[in-house]
Amino acid sequence: MALVLLATALIGFGWIKGAGHVQAQWDAAVQKQTLQAAAVRERQAQATVKVVTEYVDRVRVVREKGDTIIKEVPVYVPVQADAACTINRGFVLLHDAAAAGELPEPARDADAAPAGIALSAVAGTVAANYRTCHENAEQLRALQAWIGEMVRLANTAPEN
Repeated sequence: MALVLLATALIGFGWIKGAGHVQAQWDAAVQKQTLQAAAVRERQAQATVKVVTEYVDRVRVVREKGDTIIKEVPVYVPVQADAACTINRGFVLLHDAAAAGELPEPARDADAAPAGIALSAVAGTVAANYRTCHENAEQLRALQAWIGEMVRLANTAPEN
């Protein structure tokens, strides 16, 4: 009987020590993963700040160039050109539909009438639209760079 009790005590002791060892290994693995996740989040935050900073700088340059171009409209489209060119309603409808990404309404006789918009105003609108287009392109490039950096960081994360 004493041998059975001793064997049971030894098995119980081994079981408890083994469970404690497994729990310690589990806790260490969880701690390691927590530290790795924190390191990845830190690298991602740094990459995000870098990409956003570059994006803001590039958009500022695009906006400044666009504003300069818009200011030059009167030089390139002088008052004489405004007087010599009539912008009809059909052009305005077509331009606005294209800007909205929609099909224009069918042309009507009334669309041939002057819209009362100067050629210089059209040039300013087109220049502003292109400035916005270039800003959007910079935003897309920044987003692509950010995604690429996140993928690179995910692929370089240390394994368990």
